[in-house]
Amino acid sequence: MTKNVLVIFGGVSPEHDISRKSVTSVVHALNGHTIIPVYITREGKWLMYDGKLDNIAGINWEKFGTPAILSPDRFNRGLLRIVSEKVKVVPVDVVFPVLHGPNGEDGTIQGLCELAGIPYVGCNVAASAIAMDKALMKLAAKGLKIPQADYLVFGADEVRADIKEVMKKIRYKIGYPCFVKPTVGGSSIGIFKVADKKALPDALDAALEFSSRVVVEKAVEGREVEVGVLGAGIDTSASVVGEVLSANEFYDYEAKYENAESKTIVPADLPEETVAQLQKYAIDIFRAIGGSGMSRVDFFVTADGKILFNEINTVPGFTSISMYADMWKASGLPWDKLISRLIEIALENHA
Repeated sequence: MTKNVLVIFGGVSPEHDISRKSVTSVVHALNGHTIIPVYITREGKWLMYDGKLDNIAGINWEKFGTPAILSPDRFNRGLLRIVSEKVKVVPVDVVFPVLHGPNGEDGTIQGLCELAGIPYVGCNVAASAIAMDKALMKLAAKGLKIPQADYLVFGADEVRADIKEVMKKIRYKIGYPCFVKPTVGGSSIGIFKVADKKALPDALDAALEFSSRVVVEKAVEGREVEVGVLGAGIDTSASVVGEVLSANEFYDYEAKYENAESKTIVPADLPEETVAQLQKYAIDIFRAIGGSGMSRVDFFVTADGKILFNEINTVPGFTSISMYADMWKASGLPWDKLISRLIEIALENHA
């Protein structure tokens, strides 16, 4: 059945550019539906466009887009398109957020959809917020007894009040090399691999530009693998496992999106028991936070076969090099059917 699908992308986020790359794949897979595209500028302006979408990421939105906002009023339910002094309500059946990172993947846009009473693709407010916060996700994984690297969490106030004490704790509990990460964020933005104590203060300061807290993790030597998750509650499935071969020392932003030497392997060459355990952990993590729709769960597998949880992404990338769709394709679910299933789950959850 044809639905009016509001596709929102761009956003006020360091991952704005990745969203603009992801949206093309999503729009092309929404065959049979009426697409309502809305672009959020880096400054937070919402713009709607009703022309051809052959090159949605390349449209001059500032020139051809018209202001539009999603109404939180359920009696004026839909997208409010503003032309001159007139406001037109554009009916919306389901929202598909293609927004990565803060202000999109963290429960904010999901909360607006909840207020509006409109179904939306992906995890709910709580699951999105928890998954977006690396410190909270580590607590969830700890509660599930899923192995992960040793870590510490520090607030900006702690770092600025007594940097020497923070460095002392890191030295004794974590050691070097270590990773410094903002607790909120994705696409490896603001993440630094620190080889020694001399580089630590600058890494902490830089990571705190993206979040009010940081996670400091022990560096792990191992294969980087990913699992796609789809569904809700007991009706949740895991895809085949994919592996990342980074061109850089670790899978940072440049390695992910700019370095053609980075490769992905789907499915990963792993023992059956390791694959089964990775899939179980991925589903357990997804269900523990009340996940719904989609997520990509990332792990490390060490040389001796040990599995360590890394993070979960509730709005995985849909760019040409992103693995979520590829893992499901290898699992027997092509891209267009995957998108259709995500919309079905959104409507089922709302009902």
